[in-house]
Amino acid sequence: MYGERSATGGSALREKLQGVEVPPLNLPNGSREARLGVEIRNNLMFSMYGSATGGPTTHRLLMRLTTTRLSIIVDPTTARPDIENYGIDVVYELKDNATDKTVLTGTTFSRVSYDIPGQAQRFARSRALRDAEDRAAKVIADNINQRLASFFIAGT
Repeated sequence: MYGERSATGGSALREKLQGVEVPPLNLPNGSREARLGVEIRNNLMFSMYGSATGGPTTHRLLMRLTTTRLSIIVDPTTARPDIENYGIDVVYELKDNATDKTVLTGTTFSRVSYDIPGQAQRFARSRALRDAEDRAAKVIADNINQRLASFFIAGT
């Protein structure tokens, strides 16, 4: 998949991925989901382009995401969660710019867990949640990037 070369000597796959535009996700400003949408978009663009911008666009990638948070283990004396699970589900659609037709659709998900170190450490809980969000966003971006790569190589 990555061994193919183009006429300029670079990877033909890289050139195809650089033609995919990733517009910002339509999420409420200032929300946790908006930060997560930016994180997914940035990870995806960096893995496809190797930088913040690609080449001339041939395709457009549209994404919709939903998040879930679930308490896994709860302290019986305080009724506070000790371990939580964080999940992201993304539905994505690749459209051809020339015809505006959908050429690929898919869904992907990520589930990560994180520890909450106690009720007195509120910052540690917030930071653990943010780290879990970042880990899940990276997995989502990697999954979509691999699916796009297989589409451009195999055509399916």
